[in-house]
Amino acid sequence: MSDTPIKDLPVSEITKAQAKAEIGLLSGGLRRANTAYHTHDAPEIADAEYDAMKARLLALEEAFPDLAAKDSPTRQVGAAPAEGFAKVRHRVAMLSLSNAFDDEEVRDFVDRVRRFLSLSADDPVAITAEPKIDGVSLALRYENGVLVEAATRGDGTEGENVTANARTITDIPHTLTGGFPDVFEVRGEVYMAKDAFAEMNRQQEAAGQKIYANPRNFAAGSLRQLDPAITATRPLSFFAYAWGDHEALPAETQSGVVAAFASWGFKTNPLTKRCDSVEDLLEHYRMIEGQRAQLPYDIDGVVYKVDRLDWQVRLGFRSTTPRWAIAHKFPAEYATTVLEKIEIQVGRTGALSPVARLTPVTVGGVVVSNATLHNEDYIAGIGSDGAPIREGRDLREGDTVTIYRAGDVIPKVLDVDLSKRPDWAVPYVMPDRCPICGAPAVREEGEAVRRCTNGLTCPAQAVEALKHFVSRAALDIDGLGAKQIEAFYADGLIKEPADIFTLQTRQQAGEIDLYRRDAKGRATNEKSIQNLFAAIDERRSPDLARFIFALGVRHVGETTGRLFARTYLRWDAFHQAMTTGDREAILAIDGVGAILADAAIAFFADPQNEAALDRLLAHVTPQDAEAPAQESPVAGKTVVFTGTLEKMSRAEAKARAEALGAKVSGSVSAKTDLVVAGPGAGSKLKKAAELGIDTLDEDSWLALVGG
Repeated sequence: MSDTPIKDLPVSEITKAQAKAEIGLLSGGLRRANTAYHTHDAPEIADAEYDAMKARLLALEEAFPDLAAKDSPTRQVGAAPAEGFAKVRHRVAMLSLSNAFDDEEVRDFVDRVRRFLSLSADDPVAITAEPKIDGVSLALRYENGVLVEAATRGDGTEGENVTANARTITDIPHTLTGGFPDVFEVRGEVYMAKDAFAEMNRQQEAAGQKIYANPRNFAAGSLRQLDPAITATRPLSFFAYAWGDHEALPAETQSGVVAAFASWGFKTNPLTKRCDSVEDLLEHYRMIEGQRAQLPYDIDGVVYKVDRLDWQVRLGFRSTTPRWAIAHKFPAEYATTVLEKIEIQVGRTGALSPVARLTPVTVGGVVVSNATLHNEDYIAGIGSDGAPIREGRDLREGDTVTIYRAGDVIPKVLDVDLSKRPDWAVPYVMPDRCPICGAPAVREEGEAVRRCTNGLTCPAQAVEALKHFVSRAALDIDGLGAKQIEAFYADGLIKEPADIFTLQTRQQAGEIDLYRRDAKGRATNEKSIQNLFAAIDERRSPDLARFIFALGVRHVGETTGRLFARTYLRWDAFHQAMTTGDREAILAIDGVGAILADAAIAFFADPQNEAALDRLLAHVTPQDAEAPAQESPVAGKTVVFTGTLEKMSRAEAKARAEALGAKVSGSVSAKTDLVVAGPGAGSKLKKAAELGIDTLDEDSWLALVGG
C-alpha cells in the first residue's frame, strides 16, 4: 500500500504516513470552514460535509493519538462574541454536541455509555430525546428568582450580554415562580416560528429592508439588535432544556430538571420523551422526523441525553463535547440548479478558492445562490486521495448540478447531470496567476490548493490578514470590522497592523482624514471616530494568546495561540524561541506537530514579517500569560493506567486524570511519572519497576486524587 492518504478506507487499514497526510488535509479544511463561518459570517461548506470531515478527523486522531494536535478543529467550539455588546464570561462553558447520522451510531453512543460506566447489557439506561431546535443558544442567570443576566453562547467560554433584549421575549420570565434555588442559570434556544418568520419577511420586503434566508438568521439578528426596542418588535420564542451555573438542582434526572423549568414558568418542548432503550430512541426520532415539516419551528435533528445526573457527572466531558449527550442529525436536503459561473476568491494565506455562482434555488426553505468548490481537483472530479469523485465527472460553467445543504451554510455541489451539459461548456482551467494582483499562483507538492506567491504585497491577502488581526477571536477591536478594514485599506489609511495604532496621531497631525464620505455622501461622525480611537487604545496591551493568534501565522489557531502562551508565558520568550528556529524544542511542546512548527519558524524568519512586527510592537505590549494552575497533585504529570480497574472503567479513569491536569499515556517510558496498576497488569508494570517509576494500586490512586 502506498503512503497516499485514502479517505475511503477504514481507519484501521491505513498507515501512519497516510493518516498524517489526511489529518493535515482535514484539519486545514475544517479550519478554513471555521474561519469562513465564525469569523467572516460567510460559510462555505454544508453542515453534513463539515460533520463528516470532523468525524473522520476524530477517528484518525483516536487511532493515531500522537498525531492529534492540541489546536485540532475537533477541540474547538462555537464562535467569538459579536461586536457591539459587553462580554460575559460563562461560569460553566457552553459546549457543543457530537453528532450521530444513522441508527448504528446511536447504538454506539449507548454502548459507549455502558462501557464507560461499566454497566452490563441488562442494566437499564434511561435517555431523554428532544427536538434539536435550529435557533440561538442563550443562558439566563437568575438570582433569588430574578433575571439578572442573559448571554449568548459566543465561543463557549465568552458570549455577548443581551440581557435587555432577552427581557423583551415573552417566553422568558423576568421572575421565577414556585420553589427554585437562590442562583440558577437556565439555558435554552431562542427561535422564530415559521409563520412569524414569513410575516416578518413580508414586512421587511414591503419596507425595502433586508430579507432573511431562514428563521434562525432572523432570530439571531433580532436577538443581537443594539436597540432592545427593535428586538421587542420581533416575535421571538424560547425553549428551556439545560442549565449552567447553579447552587442546587431541583431533581436528580435530566427529565426532572426540565419538568422543574416548566413549574418555574418556562416553556419546555412537548416532544421531549424519556426512553428506556435504543429502539425507543430511534422510534421517537422517526416520529419527530415525520412531523418535521408540520412543526411550527425549524429543527435539524433530535438530541439524546443520559437521564441520571450522577451518571452525567461520571461521564463528564471531552475537550468540547459531553460524553452523556449526542445529536442525531437529519439527512441533508437536495436541489437541482445551473452552475452559471466559477469565480476565484483569495484568502489570507493566498489560497485561491473557487466558488460556484448558481441560478438561485430554494433548498429546504432557503434560497441558495453560491456553493463551495474547494479546489481545482474537486472541480476536475478528483478526491483528496487522488481517486475519482462523482465517478470522475468534472464541473463546468453551464452544467446542471445537484446541490445539498444541511443547516445554515453554503451548500456543496454533489453531482452533475452530463445529459444536460451544453455543447459550449468547456473544462475549467484554474488560473495560474492571482486574479487580484497578477502574481504567479503556485500549487506546492502535497497541497490541495494553489496560492498567490505575492504574500502581503497582494492586496487581497493584506486585507484578509488585517481582518484576521482585528477579528473577534484575535484583538477584537470594536468598530473596526471587515467593511471598515476594506475601506481604510482602499483609502490608504491602513496597510499593516501597526497603522491601526497610529490612526489617532495621524488624524490629529492632519496627515489623514477619517471623516470620509460613503457612497451616499454621508460623513463619519465625531462620536464614531472617538469611539474607534478608544477601542484601539483598549487593545494596546492585548492578551498574549490573542496576540499570537492575531499575527496570522499559518496553522496557528486560537487553541495553538493559547498553547504557545501557556508554554512561554512572555512575548519575548516566545519570540526568541521562534526566531532562533530550534525546531526540536518547538516540537517538544505537546500538541505541536511538524507542519505547525515549520510554519511558525518560516513566519518569523521572514524579514518583512519581522520588520512589520517591530513597527507593531512600538505601539503594542502583549501581556504575560498566567502560569498554569498547579493545585492538583497530578497536574502536569504523565500517568499510565494498566491492568483491570475495578471501581471505574479505564475511560472514566483517563477522563478524571485529564480533568485534573494530568497527561494520560498508553505506554511507559522515562517520561512517565506515575503508573496506576490493577489486577492483571503485565509488561507495563514490569517496565515501570525497571525504570523506578512510582506505582499505585486503584485505591491509592483514588485516595491521591480525592476519591
